[in-house]
Amino acid sequence: MEISSLGEFGLIKHLTEKTTIKNSSTLKGIGDDAAVLSYKDKEALVTTDILLEGIHFDLTYVPLKHLGYKSAVVNFSDIYAMNGQPRQITVALGISKRFSVEDLEDFYAGLQLACEIYGVDLVGGDTSASLTGLCIGITCIGEASGDRIVYRNKAKNTDLIYVSGDLGAAYMGLQLLEREKAVFAGEKDFTPDFAGKEYLLERQLKPEARKDVVHILEENGILPTSMIDVSDGLSSELLHICTESGVGCRIYEERIPIDYQTALMAEQFNMNLTTAALNGGEDYELLFTVPLSLHEKMERIDAVKLIGNICDAAEGTNLIARDGTEIALVAQGWNSLERTNS
Repeated sequence: MEISSLGEFGLIKHLTEKTTIKNSSTLKGIGDDAAVLSYKDKEALVTTDILLEGIHFDLTYVPLKHLGYKSAVVNFSDIYAMNGQPRQITVALGISKRFSVEDLEDFYAGLQLACEIYGVDLVGGDTSASLTGLCIGITCIGEASGDRIVYRNKAKNTDLIYVSGDLGAAYMGLQLLEREKAVFAGEKDFTPDFAGKEYLLERQLKPEARKDVVHILEENGILPTSMIDVSDGLSSELLHICTESGVGCRIYEERIPIDYQTALMAEQFNMNLTTAALNGGEDYELLFTVPLSLHEKMERIDAVKLIGNICDAAEGTNLIARDGTEIALVAQGWNSLERTNS
């Protein structure tokens, strides 16, 4: 079905007519000039992400349903990184003529699945024609108690540094997809070889935000001193925390959590595994610091791993290699502006 046959408002109604409200803070969702939200005794958290075809995703190998899911989840992750809870999103789409109504149904199916799983309301947005492919802009609104919000600028000397999950898998998944795209370039019918690599693909195509880690920390009475999600790479995110907090850090190569499939893929691509884990990005794990006094409590939490400690700024920001060598951390993670000509 051609999108023009529905028109803008008809398309919005078609894609959102089954949307239901899950949060009491949503007083009015889709259907008026603006959504109406109410946060009593809470602070509102707001984050926005833009995703552009050819820069952030390639529809050669990214299914639209997965893209919808990922578009929502990366925003939820930003709210969890503030120790908050995502509650509402708005979605703006720029759509070229090559997309059909059915294509957008797939995108919204993924978007709404993410909202259902994470308990978030879709409350509005906008659509427009695009001359440059698919453009996605999502704003997420969350909430948190004022005394529970975690910023990037409160890390202190001797704090311990933790990260959830494992790192580098999403980057290896991307390399795998790009390789198969190159191998089968121009062929309409082909079967890529993904056997045994499902975890890497899932980490790239359908990441999850770590709401479980936020809940576990709260259940154990732990409030991080600083926190950030790993979207651009461990090195970049850790340097953000250190810069904002005016501190240095030491992390240990042998402690960086890496999945077995990631290690195998790095070997196949003849890539340095630690470099991939430090700079790959799109892991959407939580990187945070806690006071040294909480070490025993943290040791009982399996979902996170101790990778280093905060130190005085004068000591620098360093990776301690397996042989004991100190290597200065460099922000070499994802930078979309490097892919433009201006």
